[in-house]
Amino acid sequence: MSETQPLLIIAAGGTGGHMFPAQALAERMLRAGWRVKLSTDARGARYTGGFAHSVEITQVASATFARGGLLGRIAAPFRILAGVVSATFGMWRDRPTVVVGFGGYPSIPALSAAWLLRLPRMIHEQNGVLGRVNRLFAKRVDLVACGTWPTALPEGVEAVHVGNPVRGAVLERAGAGYIAPGPYPMSLLVIGGSQGARILSQVVPEAIARLPESLLAHVRVVHQARAEDAAAVAQFYADRGIPAEVEPFFHDVPTRMSEAQLVISRAGASSLADLSVIGRPAILIPFAAAAGDHQSANARGLAQAGGAIVIPESKLTAEVLSEQILSVMDTQEGAQMMARAALSVAKPEAAEELEQLVSALAQKQAQKPAQKGD
Repeated sequence: MSETQPLLIIAAGGTGGHMFPAQALAERMLRAGWRVKLSTDARGARYTGGFAHSVEITQVASATFARGGLLGRIAAPFRILAGVVSATFGMWRDRPTVVVGFGGYPSIPALSAAWLLRLPRMIHEQNGVLGRVNRLFAKRVDLVACGTWPTALPEGVEAVHVGNPVRGAVLERAGAGYIAPGPYPMSLLVIGGSQGARILSQVVPEAIARLPESLLAHVRVVHQARAEDAAAVAQFYADRGIPAEVEPFFHDVPTRMSEAQLVISRAGASSLADLSVIGRPAILIPFAAAAGDHQSANARGLAQAGGAIVIPESKLTAEVLSEQILSVMDTQEGAQMMARAALSVAKPEAAEELEQLVSALAQKQAQKPAQKGD
């Protein structure tokens, strides 16, 4: 990569919900001839395996007020300040063309430095409610892009709805042909996201075990469970003769999703984007402790379109979930309609639209000196 090429700095961290859209944008910008640098933290670094090798990755110290006990909370402001100083010197040296924050605490140093240096900057909010960091910067950036619509915004803030960018591995399976449930091998995919999956490990296996034997005879389960829960979940399925693959993390979720007749999932923004782009029926259990109940807001559009059934955590029991699984897996036409409904709300062009916004910010900045000389 040549230093004469435009440079994009992407800041994201914490969860796959932040990192997967960041990866999708990085893929687009590299193809457009940009250099890309990523700033993330230790939690976000778990998701960097899918980024191109040409993306320069910098890992910053995590600095949240929600973890680490009293000493961690006391130290957090100082870590953030040190990160801002470091990012400011780094950007003063590198002079990035545009800086984009996707949320998570690694966005704070990058967006603060971009604001201090008056560099073109924008944020992308994946959820239907702005996260803490994006809410902090919503009035301090040139542009706010939203993945879920409508998104609750601070007063006076306007946004562009671009959708949630999905990775290339998802786009390769966009609109993949759906095989409706029937008397043949079927797959049921269970994904819990990086937070709050324990309740799924407690309730989902029992719900599946309650299904009629005539249906269970054809079902195999792919279940993402926390590392500390995986052995118990796998044993539960084994004891009941239910074929199941249980892992803490699947690197090929797009493939697994395209093979599934039904997906049981949290309502994280990236998971919903994948579901709609690939086009699969879903049962969604929004994470009740999500900030601002944003997962319920995320699920609303897909549910209203008819692509998903939503069960609040407060009403989640094995009996209720089993009934809903059966309602999908026992009705071919209904499942087909749900798959089509999911596709109807898809935004497979989200990464392309986000790329265009980044390029427009760069062009706007390039025109500023000429305008001053007029």
